[in-house]
Amino acid sequence: MDVQELIKEQVSSYPVVLYMKGTPESPQCGFSANVVQVLNACGVSGLFTVNVLADPEIRQGIKDFSNWPTVPQLYIHGEFIGGSDIVTELYKNGGLKRMLHS
Repeated sequence: MDVQELIKEQVSSYPVVLYMKGTPESPQCGFSANVVQVLNACGVSGLFTVNVLADPEIRQGIKDFSNWPTVPQLYIHGEFIGGSDIVTELYKNGGLKRMLHS
């Protein structure tokens, strides 16, 4: 399976997927830590995360997959939502909770 197929399978197999630097328990950048914090505040359980630092192919592959140049990247129900700034804005205006609990 190539990287694009793997990513497609991951985002379609889990309701909430976060490609991040590090892990939820030990984020390796502030932006990833922020998204994890926001998702925790929304009560997300069963979050599937992928540490892009552990696999250079995934790190580049996710950028190509979404046509988005940065990580973290959040997917909800297979749909690309965005990075830290977008997730934070959606959280503040209530949109993120609606997406997560729909």
